[in-house]
Amino acid sequence: MLGFSSGKTLLVAAPVAALLAASAAQGAEVSVAVAANFTAPMQKIAAAFEQDTGHKAQLSFGATGKFYAQIANGAPFGVLLAADDSTPERIAREGLGDGATRFTYAIGQLVLWSKQAGYVDADGKVLNKSDWKHIAIANPKLAPYGQAAMQTLDKLGLRAQVQPRIVQGENIAQAYQFAASGNAPLGFVALSQVMEGGKLREGSAWVVPAGMHEPIRQDAIVLKPAQGNAAAAALMDYLRGEKARAIIQSYGYSF
Repeated sequence: MLGFSSGKTLLVAAPVAALLAASAAQGAEVSVAVAANFTAPMQKIAAAFEQDTGHKAQLSFGATGKFYAQIANGAPFGVLLAADDSTPERIAREGLGDGATRFTYAIGQLVLWSKQAGYVDADGKVLNKSDWKHIAIANPKLAPYGQAAMQTLDKLGLRAQVQPRIVQGENIAQAYQFAASGNAPLGFVALSQVMEGGKLREGSAWVVPAGMHEPIRQDAIVLKPAQGNAAAAALMDYLRGEKARAIIQSYGYSF
């Protein structure tokens, strides 16, 4: 009887062990809130990350300000890739994330862009013209790129002149959609949205000099729900690696 019982236990345990081994091989998973400007590079990074590590990053894209509100209200994100450095700093200060994990994964670049080739000159002087009706800008209260756009207009002394023609997107992705659809002939967008492989995909653009606005330092942080999550830790390491950095740079970011 004892021998039979022992053998039966082994027969049951073997498939369970196999399932556990398969689960471990598949890796862990982490939910990642990603600033809208970083959509294209992060999609590529996430695919490479899963292939190289076995871990999976579930991506959600949106405005950093909205993500903060969701995180503060208990949204179960594991990692935040913000469009600024102040939001992750605030998250750490309020105990919503681990401040020790915070680092700058990219420095963003603002660009004045038009879908129409030759429309935007190399110095952005098109802003002084009166023959265009609308310019798309992300909500400066929620999106750092929108804030940088308004700072640029202030630096140029054009806020009052341009303000009535602003079409405001909820985030930088929506601002880009307004410009890409032609509903707005101009848009202040992220260089990453119109550049790939080191080249402008289409249209014309003025890359706004860094001195026209505050630096767009984009920080990452591990959030409270993902403390101890292997995929979260692996992703933070991966973002610092050569493969991820090459992808990030190909979209016009610096470090």
